Amino acid sequence: MKKQHVVSLAILGFITLWMWIPRSGTSTAEVPEEPDREILAVAEGQPVSEDPNVISVRAERIGPEPYVEQVLVRGRTRAIRHVQVRAEQAGRIISNPVARGARVQAGDVLCEIATDDRAANLNEAVAQRERAQFEYAAAVDLQARNLQSDVAVAQLKAALESSEAAVARAQLAVARTRIVAPFDGVIETRSVEVGDLLNAGTVCASVLDDSPMLLVGLVPEQEVSRIQIGAAVDGLLLNGQRVTGTVTFLSAAADSVSRSYRIEVEVDPSDQTIREGITTEILVDADEVMAHRIPSSALTLDDNGDIGVKLIEVGNTVAFRKVNIVGDDTNQLNPGIWVTGLQGAVTLVTVGQEIVFPGQTVGANFEWDQ
Repeated sequence: MKKQHVVSLAILGFITLWMWIPRSGTSTAEVPEEPDREILAVAEGQPVSEDPNVISVRAERIGPEPYVEQVLVRGRTRAIRHVQVRAEQAGRIISNPVARGARVQAGDVLCEIATDDRAANLNEAVAQRERAQFEYAAAVDLQARNLQSDVAVAQLKAALESSEAAVARAQLAVARTRIVAPFDGVIETRSVEVGDLLNAGTVCASVLDDSPMLLVGLVPEQEVSRIQIGAAVDGLLLNGQRVTGTVTFLSAAADSVSRSYRIEVEVDPSDQTIREGITTEILVDADEVMAHRIPSSALTLDDNGDIGVKLIEVGNTVAFRKVNIVGDDTNQLNPGIWVTGLQGAVTLVTVGQEIVFPGQTVGANFEWDQ
């Protein structure tokens, strides 16, 4: 064996022996461990500890309260009625139609058509009726003296009734020269001007009935069973305006395409400034449940990704409890969310919930069951 091989084997043996020799004592490079820091739960409004070895978390006692769940429906505003008023007689417009945007009452004239020969036709029909009345009365008198046959009297009676019908038609033709509003509302469109010639069926104007206004939307089929006629509704318009109302209609048949159900909400009549066609969030009152109102910042996740909160229970032990969010409180001065899944009054960790873990015991300067 060569000398170099002998030297290599000797060095390898020395290193192996050194690694197997036991050694004791601490390395001068080791850093001494810091003492465990105490975690203390402090009630809301109480001062925290100034001891640097104490970590403070805040907790609050919260009890269940009645809460009405709401079903969110997206829809739009719609007038309760919006009709196009059409001419029933042909003729020429002889007066200025009502301006767009004007508010009218039922019976107000929207367009007026020239009477032309309709007045003459009415006078002629009235004269024919008077003659028929005279002839019929004379025939009845002669019949009473057996000087007139029953057939002749019947013919004269038919002529009298025909003349009365002619008068009614002539009066109706004259009345229809004035196209009137069918109900109170606002003039949305005006289709004619003075001098225009209208045919029967031509649109004079459209009238929109905005009192009350409706909120219209489609309810998903999985939510429709939770809504009842007469339920209270809060509406948030896209322009920020808030309105209230009640459910007045819920369709019994689903839309063939969306498989959703039409809902109509009648808005409080005091809201007179709503326009038609505005996108709206419709919040319909549904079931009443017992829920806890908590700060949204108190929510946390467990290792499985479930959303919940951390509580301090008997013996000041931390526990994680899953919750279900059922609504939120829009009060800007005291915002919060409503959750279910908690039993009775609980001590909720509101600040520092990420510091403590389930099963951990914490100190407390208040009684958890108070």
